Amino acid sequence: MNTPPSPLGAERTDGSSVRIGALVPLTRPGWVQAGQHLLAGLELAVREVNDAGGIVGRPLELLVRDTAADPQRAAAAVDELARLGVGALAGEYHSVVARAAAARADALGLPFLCSSAVLDALTEQPTEWVARLAPPQSRGWQIYADFLLGAGHSRIAVATESSVYWASGTRILRNYLAPRGGTVVELDMSALAPTAVCDELVDNHATALLLLVGHPEPAVSIVKSVRRDQRLAEILIGAPAGQPEFADWAALLGDDSTAIPFLRYLPERLSPRGARVETALGEQLAEAPSFVAFEGYDTVAVLAEVLRSHGMDRARTAGSWPRVAVEGTRGQIQFSRTPGVSVWQWAWAPVQVVDRDPAEPDRFRILHTG
Repeated sequence: MNTPPSPLGAERTDGSSVRIGALVPLTRPGWVQAGQHLLAGLELAVREVNDAGGIVGRPLELLVRDTAADPQRAAAAVDELARLGVGALAGEYHSVVARAAAARADALGLPFLCSSAVLDALTEQPTEWVARLAPPQSRGWQIYADFLLGAGHSRIAVATESSVYWASGTRILRNYLAPRGGTVVELDMSALAPTAVCDELVDNHATALLLLVGHPEPAVSIVKSVRRDQRLAEILIGAPAGQPEFADWAALLGDDSTAIPFLRYLPERLSPRGARVETALGEQLAEAPSFVAFEGYDTVAVLAEVLRSHGMDRARTAGSWPRVAVEGTRGQIQFSRTPGVSVWQWAWAPVQVVDRDPAEPDRFRILHTG
């Protein structure tokens, strides 16, 4: 691993705080509620680290930067945080934004533990500097495709927008479903109004529609249109990217928010540590924490252990990814090389397909696990 020459990579001995940079979408067009949950997890873990004595007696400090789902803004934040001397980067929810941040972190020799973004190719070339907690998109979306097939759906329509992330998801679904007798029909939402989606679904004899689009719009309008069309009373609406996870989905759609399966990265049962963190996060957020909040907490838990063991030297931090073994809220976290994935990957993050229960919209039903 080639370490770019930088005095900021050296061990700090002045007794000041140990700094971690945090990239979080906190304003639109970023998914603000996801960002709030991610930040809540990061902040809770930092408080707990400091309550337990910090990093070898030094307080852990989080320098938060709002990415607003803007890749260029994220890359600029990475540059700024590197100049400020952070020992590592944490966070980010949006895959396209995380990809820009990972590219800058790799170029600068700054360790980056990505919390939530799932795009398989988070960097163009394999890198030693970046590790990730969320499962790669190919793993999660193949599990979702298995769920669709098991539920009897082989003719799938995807309402999609232009994005590397959505295009990758469509490709994963098509490549996985085709040899198993499934087909994927793309509906280009740059050319279709939400109401026109209904006619396309009927014409293509689709039994499932997946929302590969932004939240809240056009996702909310598509759901409302489909749910009001009597011809589509039996169609399954799905959202593999997880739009129904957050409370604002239920608030915007009411009864229409339920029975829309999505991917969630939680185990069937939380560990004792996970249950304790769940309670603390619920108090902090004043609502049930999403899996994204747990990802934020686990990110800091891993980085704190690495920084205690290896100090603030960036090269030593990045070199430690394959030796990490940290008990997180959702299982033991260890990183390895996964085929087709360019970063150090927690290979066995839990994956569920869940939906909101029509009888009790605040309750999630586990439909499938992988």
